[in-house]
Amino acid sequence: MVRTRFEAGIAKRQNVNESEKQGIVADSLDVRMALIEKMNRGEMTLDEVQTELKRIKRNAKKNGQITRSQAWKQG
Repeated sequence: MVRTRFEAGIAKRQNVNESEKQGIVADSLDVRMALIEKMNRGEMTLDEVQTELKRIKRNAKKNGQITRSQAWKQG
């Protein structure tokens, strides 16, 4: 069966959501929102948030996790 690009996109989104629910995504939406909240409260600057997100992504494999990008590609 041939999937359309639309169906493939839905499958990829579902894979990302399932992976986040399982807790295997290091840079999950919750983590990203927490960083943005810190920036909005003035605890971190945009550069600090971006640096922290890069660090989280870099350490994902060491921690036995994947990134959102990897979860998307697996879908």
